[in-house]
Amino acid sequence: MSKYLDRARELRAIVTPHYNCAQSVVLPFAPDAGLTEEQALRFAANFGGGMKMASICGAITGGLMVLGLFGVDDPRTIGAYYRTLRERHSNFLDCANLLRMNKEQGREKKPHCDSMVFECVTLVESILREQGKI
Repeated sequence: MSKYLDRARELRAIVTPHYNCAQSVVLPFAPDAGLTEEQALRFAANFGGGMKMASICGAITGGLMVLGLFGVDDPRTIGAYYRTLRERHSNFLDCANLLRMNKEQGREKKPHCDSMVFECVTLVESILREQGKI
């Protein structure tokens, strides 16, 4: 198991306070990136719920934040990150369409969002390990 994924699972199980999807991806990596929990919570606060407007999924943007914190910003890697997620989710990256598809499949919102968080944490961790960042 992964300490990052374990922490994300802990965060998503907490009801109060609620950690949004972006925060739930960023917080597990924050200590290794040199951030306090408070700093991570604040800068990821407005990215949950697709930037609070059902735009790009907060878990996905949280993953991008983590990659950036570790100095991973080359177009090839970021493009591969997007491609992987698009391939897994019918070419959708935005919260509104991801949730719509989930609902059409008769699934509940929270397990879907939790799954997106766990998927992004796992994908980001894999990228960081491949690049020797963690």
